[in-house]
Amino acid sequence: MSSQPLLPSNHPEHIASVIASKRRILFTTILTTVLLIAGIIFVSVKGEGVPSSKDPLKLANYYLKSSPVIDGHIDLPIFARAGFGNNIDNMDLYGDLKNRYGLISHLNIPKARKGHLGGFFWSIYIDCPKDAGPDFLTPYNGPRDTLEQIDVAMNLMDKYSDVFQLCKTADEVMEAVASGKIASLMGMEGAHSLGNSLGALRMFHALGVRYMTLTHGCNNAFADSGGIFQPVTPHWGGLSDLGKDLIFEMNRLGVFIDLSHVSDQTALDALSITRAPVILSHSCARAFNNISRNVPDEVLSKLGRGKHKVDGVVMVNFLPTFAAPGGVGVDVKTIADHVEYIASKTSRDHVGIGSDFDGIDAVPRGLEDVSMYPNLFAELITRGWKQDELAGLAGGNLLRAMRGMEATSLKMKQEGKKPSMAVYAKRTDL
Repeated sequence: MSSQPLLPSNHPEHIASVIASKRRILFTTILTTVLLIAGIIFVSVKGEGVPSSKDPLKLANYYLKSSPVIDGHIDLPIFARAGFGNNIDNMDLYGDLKNRYGLISHLNIPKARKGHLGGFFWSIYIDCPKDAGPDFLTPYNGPRDTLEQIDVAMNLMDKYSDVFQLCKTADEVMEAVASGKIASLMGMEGAHSLGNSLGALRMFHALGVRYMTLTHGCNNAFADSGGIFQPVTPHWGGLSDLGKDLIFEMNRLGVFIDLSHVSDQTALDALSITRAPVILSHSCARAFNNISRNVPDEVLSKLGRGKHKVDGVVMVNFLPTFAAPGGVGVDVKTIADHVEYIASKTSRDHVGIGSDFDGIDAVPRGLEDVSMYPNLFAELITRGWKQDELAGLAGGNLLRAMRGMEATSLKMKQEGKKPSMAVYAKRTDL
């Protein structure tokens, strides 16, 4: 077989729209004309035969050449902020990027190419406020700092515009990958960045943000957090009233609801009212390590595409202390265990990769940086995962959910749904 699936979709009409798009790129070495039953795009892998199944790593690399990884969470922007003061003039993404603290980034361009990184969400993260006050009204530079993180991400994309391409839709991701670029999406990590404002959400969406984690390790005006290793005291008992308006507005705009970091009740509340697919951008399974930050079976049981289920993708985190108690003995097999467990609870259509690279202080053996993704896929090949299932894990599942999120946004606008004018009840300035 001489071709492999590139980022599968269950929506053939979207594939046709890519081919017919005014933005279509003249491909030189990549052929994008073959449509199969599921609307799968195939690209040519010229001059190569399928490697022997006796060599899982070679087979994994072969598959990933045309079904590259779309990582749900890489913290390169906060690595730039903490280590370089957001001064991209001092950042060389072709070398071993070492910051002022001596830490080396998990990502550079050669490593990304070696590991078949086809795209990722640049995590737009800032710290929770040190003291938000009892009503989350303490003045805070969060929106400013969030804009600076979007700025540094876009500046890096521009500096290396021959490598990175800003993407805002699933189709744009496919176009970027097909043209040989690394698709670059943005996801905000924590609604504390909004300054209690739905208007701020709309502006961040306009800049290109396509997912937002409802909380980080702190409660906010919209929702309760799950904390990190220990739960935090609930403030709202899940979503606040404003948080329910936030879910509506994210659905209407076309912004993924990200349920990593949130409390169990927040997740259940969001799943009960969302009209669009959701993601958990970087989470492990609580079944392996009983900490509040990990996703419990009760939440996993709500994900799927059957009756009373919500479509979505759980993207597996690589941090050893999330993957196993104390982070002891964590390697590529451990992460594969999480992938398989989540798939067993939701199906292999609902799992992805959310490494948390550049936001974690330790890594599993065999998954030390972005060049090592093929090791995980090779491990799963030894466990019986098929090519189409691996393509879904790599990025196809995420893009299917993203198209569903985009379709929900379009439908709500066609229904005449207008921007929510809800204002945080504790504010006195409006």
